[in-house]
Amino acid sequence: MSPKIQRHFIQKTPGVCGGNARIRDTRIPVWTLVSFRQQGASEEELLRNYPVLTPEDLKIAWSYYEEHAQEIDRVIADDT
Repeated sequence: MSPKIQRHFIQKTPGVCGGNARIRDTRIPVWTLVSFRQQGASEEELLRNYPVLTPEDLKIAWSYYEEHAQEIDRVIADDT
């Protein structure tokens, strides 16, 4: 996924979600979705628990994680 497309769907705003990467216009951090996925949550479960999200949002979150794994892993580690 191109960085231009990612920027549209992934936002970082100081004071919102600790400034961490989040899904467009929500307060759902990418690290939260990645963490739940690593714990075994399915995409269907994530979509059920976060009804504002779309399958495309999850695809973009996974793509962001692939390109920024160190950033997201650091946030997850700091949260535990």
